[in-house]
Amino acid sequence: MNIKFFSILILILAGAIIAAKADEKLPLLKAGGMIYSNVTVTTVSATDIFFTYDGGMANVKIKNLPPDLQKHFGFDPNKAREAELQQAQSKAAYYDQITHQPVVRPPDMTREQPAAAARVSDAVWREDFPGALKQAQSDNKLVLLDFTGSDWCPWCIKFDQEVLSTGKFAGYAASKLELVKLDFPRSTPQSDDLKRANAILAKQFSVDGYPTYVLLNADGKELGRQVGYVGGGPDAFINELQTFANH
Repeated sequence: MNIKFFSILILILAGAIIAAKADEKLPLLKAGGMIYSNVTVTTVSATDIFFTYDGGMANVKIKNLPPDLQKHFGFDPNKAREAELQQAQSKAAYYDQITHQPVVRPPDMTREQPAAAARVSDAVWREDFPGALKQAQSDNKLVLLDFTGSDWCPWCIKFDQEVLSTGKFAGYAASKLELVKLDFPRSTPQSDDLKRANAILAKQFSVDGYPTYVLLNADGKELGRQVGYVGGGPDAFINELQTFANH
């Protein structure tokens, strides 16, 4: 990821990040009509607080918090308006950057490993969302985003075992989908760049629980989503994706 592109991503997330009250814990957090329990604050920006809670990960606008919490998190309405304007400008630049990135194709391993072509038990997941969009445009595919907590979320792990790790899903994905895993682990190491990029996308697609699967067309438009675990194996999930695509 080049420096210019990464800078755009950071600006979308929040503008200038305030020195967050990192790891601050709140038994309850009320925002609007929502109540979150067992909250751990991860980041505070000029406009939002980001946190984990019993249901996964979320963020709320500081302006929607009670006055005492607004003061606690150092809310400044003028700075918030400036940050929101900067976010809107940066988001437009982000999409412009995506559309002008070159397509990066994976190496062709079929000549060196003929047996690999017949092996469809492993779907190929990438972490590069902009690259996946460009590849989908090139290959006339859709894009599936998997927002997951791979090393702690039991329903994520169960769905992965029953559906995403099966040969049937891998075979379907190979011809129809570009797959992007957006992981929010608790123990598995991640680079800071990847953590920030994943947080940006979670906010962009309003994801506040895991697992969440979002199907997009090659222009990045959402076609449908599945929130949480749904039984039925790969056949049921593939049928659901087909329904989203044909809607």
